[in-house]
Amino acid sequence: MKTIKKLTLVIVVILISATTFAQDKRHLDNFRSPDKDGINVFEAPKDSISTFDGVKVRIGGASALQYQSVNHENSGAIELIEIGDNFNLATANLDLDVALADGVRMHLRTYLSARHHPEAWVKGGYMQIDNFNFISEGFLAETMKYVTIKFGHMQNNYGDTHFRRTDNAMALYNPFVGNYIMDSFTTEVGGEVYFQKNGFLMMVGLSNGKLNQAVTNPGKTSPSFLGKLGYDKQLNEDLRFRITGSVYSTAHSSRTWLYAGDRAGSRYYLVMELPDANATAQFTSGRFNPSLNNQMTSVMINPFLKYGGFEFFGMYERAEGKARTEAETRVFTQLGAEALYRFGSTENFYIGGRFNQVSGEEIGTGNDLEISRIQFGAGWFMTKNVLAKIEYVNQTYDGFSAGDRFDEGKFNGLMVEAAISF
Repeated sequence: MKTIKKLTLVIVVILISATTFAQDKRHLDNFRSPDKDGINVFEAPKDSISTFDGVKVRIGGASALQYQSVNHENSGAIELIEIGDNFNLATANLDLDVALADGVRMHLRTYLSARHHPEAWVKGGYMQIDNFNFISEGFLAETMKYVTIKFGHMQNNYGDTHFRRTDNAMALYNPFVGNYIMDSFTTEVGGEVYFQKNGFLMMVGLSNGKLNQAVTNPGKTSPSFLGKLGYDKQLNEDLRFRITGSVYSTAHSSRTWLYAGDRAGSRYYLVMELPDANATAQFTSGRFNPSLNNQMTSVMINPFLKYGGFEFFGMYERAEGKARTEAETRVFTQLGAEALYRFGSTENFYIGGRFNQVSGEEIGTGNDLEISRIQFGAGWFMTKNVLAKIEYVNQTYDGFSAGDRFDEGKFNGLMVEAAISF
């Protein structure tokens, strides 16, 4: 009863503070709204109708705060850090979206506060081109009805999970608190070309494969190829269906970043960490990097179905590669399934669950590993810009060597989060 009263007080405090940040959206062409209207939007919408009437700067941002009440344990052969119930570091983003010309838009995101970095730093940004009117009115107009071009030091469009993940403080799109165990996210310099017509989607892209940009060590990292094929259609008033297949492939690299590219940090602070750990250094707690650090090809398939208030999102992923020290490749498989029910006059409430499992061969030991997680959650959109959510999480580790910190490891407990985005 005491714990319930404490959590109730936490929720009230978070929600009261959160409502002060609500703000109306500002419209830009072919733009995913950062509020509730952006839920279940994947690639930016493609519309040939332009509203450009001069340079327009849209200043937006996000803030998120969690209360963590999670316990962890292992076999006892190695001691874990003692953790208790309290608030995590509040995180914040600053977004600049600028309509530069008819059909030309820029996006830039800065992390003002993150688990991994106490200082403000730029995540990345891109240019998006939806027509060539800035060159000449009507230039390639028929082609650009269906084509979008993006380039920059940007988040790569591999798979669909990143459209539903938490990006530092931008937690409004994620119905749960944590991201997936193998969190496929990276920011690399590159470009992507999209073709969208009658529900069909095709994307091809190329990046330089580097997270941190430098001209040193030439030839050690080859460009990475990205591709996506999909179909997304509102079949009738109640039913929407989407399915996509994605690939990310690099021939060789000094280090691949697809499962280690998020420098903001995980939501589960210090779970399964050692006594000398600190939240800044151990910013990936609860995640798993398969260490396929040289040659790697990853494939992800994502089905999505929404019928009325019911929503299903699935994920199958296969990653094959090796580290430079390995002669043979290893394979990791990730499975995910989310089921949600959204209800209320504007679907401003939801309940749901997520299953996530990773399995594969550990580098060095050859152990067959399996990490499984279940999440049960609920959320309330107080306004289009303010979301309160609560989650129960349970994660287990199997197959790790005796004496490893993950041996017979598990963590479980409650997370409460307030997310604001505008």
